[in-house]
Amino acid sequence: MKIATLALYGFAVVLLAVGLRELLTGFEENRCSMTYMFEYPEYRRVALPRRVARLYPAYGLYLYGEGLYAQETRALKLAGAPVLFLPGNAGSYKQARSLGSVALRKAESMEGGLHFNVFTVDFNEELVALYGGSLLKQTHFLHESIKAILRLYKHLRTPPQSVVVVGHSMGGVVARALYTLPRFNPNLVSLIITQASPHLAPVLSFDPYLLDFYSAVRQRWVNQANKLRNVTVLSIGGGYRDYLVRSGLTSLPCSPKDPNKLSLVATAVPRTWVSTDHLSIVWCKELVLATVRAFFDLIDPETRQFTDNAEARLSVLTHHFIRNPVRMLGDAQDQPVSIVDSPETWSEVNTLRLAYSTPKEGQAKYFLFALSSRRRAYSHFYCRSSDLEMSGWVFGCKHKSGSSCAHAVDLSLGTELLSPYKVLVLTLADLAAVTHLVVSASNLNGKQFTVECEWQRRASQTLTLPVTHVLSSGLTVSEATIPSSGLLHTIRLLHFHQVYQAFRITVASQCKAQKERLPNVYVMTVPWFREDSSTTVGVPSLTEISGMLHTSRSDNSSDVLLQLHTAPNCQYRVSVRTSLPRVLGQILRFYGAVVPVYTAVTLLLACGGQLSSILESGVAPMSRAVGKGLQPHKISLTVYILHFLLSCSWFQEIWSLFHLPVIDVLPSTTPDLTFNQDAAPPETWRHIVSPLLYVFGAAVAYWGSALLRVAIRLFSLTLAPLHRPSVSRDCGTLRPRTQLLFVLGLAVIGGTSCSALAMFTVFLLHLYRVLRLQMTERSLSHMLNLAPQKHKEAGNGTVGRRSEECNGAPLLSECSLQNVRDDLQLHLCLSALFTLPLVLNAPSLIHWSRNLRYSRQLDPDPCWPHIGPLIIVYMLLINGNTFKLRNSKLLPLASRLPLPLAVAVATFCPLHLYRITYFLLAALAPLALCGLL
Repeated sequence: MKIATLALYGFAVVLLAVGLRELLTGFEENRCSMTYMFEYPEYRRVALPRRVARLYPAYGLYLYGEGLYAQETRALKLAGAPVLFLPGNAGSYKQARSLGSVALRKAESMEGGLHFNVFTVDFNEELVALYGGSLLKQTHFLHESIKAILRLYKHLRTPPQSVVVVGHSMGGVVARALYTLPRFNPNLVSLIITQASPHLAPVLSFDPYLLDFYSAVRQRWVNQANKLRNVTVLSIGGGYRDYLVRSGLTSLPCSPKDPNKLSLVATAVPRTWVSTDHLSIVWCKELVLATVRAFFDLIDPETRQFTDNAEARLSVLTHHFIRNPVRMLGDAQDQPVSIVDSPETWSEVNTLRLAYSTPKEGQAKYFLFALSSRRRAYSHFYCRSSDLEMSGWVFGCKHKSGSSCAHAVDLSLGTELLSPYKVLVLTLADLAAVTHLVVSASNLNGKQFTVECEWQRRASQTLTLPVTHVLSSGLTVSEATIPSSGLLHTIRLLHFHQVYQAFRITVASQCKAQKERLPNVYVMTVPWFREDSSTTVGVPSLTEISGMLHTSRSDNSSDVLLQLHTAPNCQYRVSVRTSLPRVLGQILRFYGAVVPVYTAVTLLLACGGQLSSILESGVAPMSRAVGKGLQPHKISLTVYILHFLLSCSWFQEIWSLFHLPVIDVLPSTTPDLTFNQDAAPPETWRHIVSPLLYVFGAAVAYWGSALLRVAIRLFSLTLAPLHRPSVSRDCGTLRPRTQLLFVLGLAVIGGTSCSALAMFTVFLLHLYRVLRLQMTERSLSHMLNLAPQKHKEAGNGTVGRRSEECNGAPLLSECSLQNVRDDLQLHLCLSALFTLPLVLNAPSLIHWSRNLRYSRQLDPDPCWPHIGPLIIVYMLLINGNTFKLRNSKLLPLASRLPLPLAVAVATFCPLHLYRITYFLLAALAPLALCGLL
């Protein structure tokens, strides 16, 4: 049985390690370019009113500057457009240097004197993603900072009326929380750009303040959606490199009918096309350049400040972050264009495909394609050019004069920018008023580039490829061969719409002749969320693409598309195979926060198993109890039954009658466009992933408890020389008077400073009790090995008896050794249980310690509701032993409580991790009373 247990948990921890490795390392290399400061950065502190400085002594407001600009703004006489950067969790205000430096360099290269004043807020690098008590304080300080910034421009003739806010991580959430303040004027901030900000939900819910803050922000933006319709918000996710905040959480919980709320992933941003980790999204040059370009286009030339026109803001952001065509949306599209040039610059193309490379010397060149002979046979016209200059290059000719076109319209607005070239696909059915298509290949500046165009039948160049089942583990493969040799092919990936699916998509290309060709570009398009990703490779090549999703499909929208921009006269084969490591990585990416819940479930069941063992035989082996903590038939089955019953209206009425909280489901994986906070994964998948998470949690509990035992043994060796050898099972216990003094002292500490500090102190006291038991067990073992044979024989007769029968045995006997071992196993299990609330409340302790110079008391304190009972329970359990438990009348009750409480943990804690402490306290309180009754 022990070998089978080791094999089970060994296999489980291997799966967990494979998933963690894929989560932490299974992504592309960092392809972001670093932003550099060409002059020494300076941060000039902005003076705030005394009232604000007194209320928020740990915070500050700074103006970023470099070189001459920093000297010119020393007196804070500003004339630029204000931009405010907000750092995130544990973020530094100095992270604004990337945005500020790039904006300054670009302003110096432009005429007209347009520039930006980049401000940044110092939030004292607080852990607001783990401790939510400071979020409201940061929001109020942000409000005061914005008012202070606008006061700096009062001397201008047309001072700015609003500030553009750029928020990283939790800074973006704080920016949206501004609108929850009762005295905040929404006109002060009309544009918010967030970077890797978890808008849908917190990554980890360690305290109720964090969830209450999110709930208030969400309700404000949902209930007041019409009032906030003119506020433009752009949310950018980092992609798979960001394993701290998955990109699905960066989706804005807003109505799809509100066009001013945009959510996307950095891989879909034109001219960026890279995935960023949680920190590099701030300094990634490609993304910073896109942001700064958008800022300059957002300036109103009359006021020289950011425009207050919501439609103009949307047009600019769409141009720079979603699609980068020739012109911005809203510009005149049907302006007539007159292309007048000498006849020798015109060439009419009668073939199905054009491939043209410009010469080294500059010349004007136009290609003319007749539509009349192609409308019936073809549906689309595809053209691409390696000249990335975003100007008009494809026109529709309405009146042909000889060999040239005298009257044409620019059709280039639909141009899509890819990494090696720009692409335009025209639908012939939309060109009824056009007789010819004109493609410009003029290189008047002498720059060489290539133009390739062709007529296409979309139906023949679109294939359907069903993906393999997620449980196939890569044993099966789905393949497709592209029959034609066109420039664009589309593969529709059927049944690929859930985040737990992950594939290795391989594209192999072979060409008949070896010659120089434009590179291939493979674009995976997700229609329900802007998370497109592209891969650029040479020809021929063998390329592997990661087929994974940031969000699940929430409706019956179209399938994921794989667009292949290919080379002519080449053959392509596409194969799709399920990747088990990536599936595990996806499970941990989306549901990894639930693993601690099942770790607590396992340890609770292990504690219950120990108590039942004590009740029956007096023996309490920890390793065996934790090994038996994996009981999905008792936990998961009960949770499934509860979910099923709650689908019945009569049970819902009974549930609400007792005022029970809503059952937690697995975190949502769909982009929250319908305000459905309780959106859950498909029912069938939830029934599969929950037991798997239970296995992972049990493996963490099993190997974590084993590591705890080893650590206790090693640490006890270092402390042994400091203590006299002891053979009593009461070593490390406290006298009643000492217990009372500790309880009162720790209660004062928790009430006047930080409750987590009192919790940590009592944990150390219990840890000392465990160490003393370990040292006593080692001392007794050594003494018995050296004792005379008759003493061993005298003690051997009591081996295996119940603890009360051994209570009168000599201190130096096998029976006493067994008692100490039983007590040690019991307290090891309790130490493992005590570790969970300590970890859950560690963020508040860290926050308090880092703010000691500003305040001695943590306010608000997430531990205060349960710190009193927790201290009392801890202090009583320090003196507990198996003999007292065996003779207690409360032991039968205490041994039965862990099972229903474990079910409650699995039911109510997946989205509320802080509740674990309450259920552990409910399980340990009767156990502590066993020593008294």
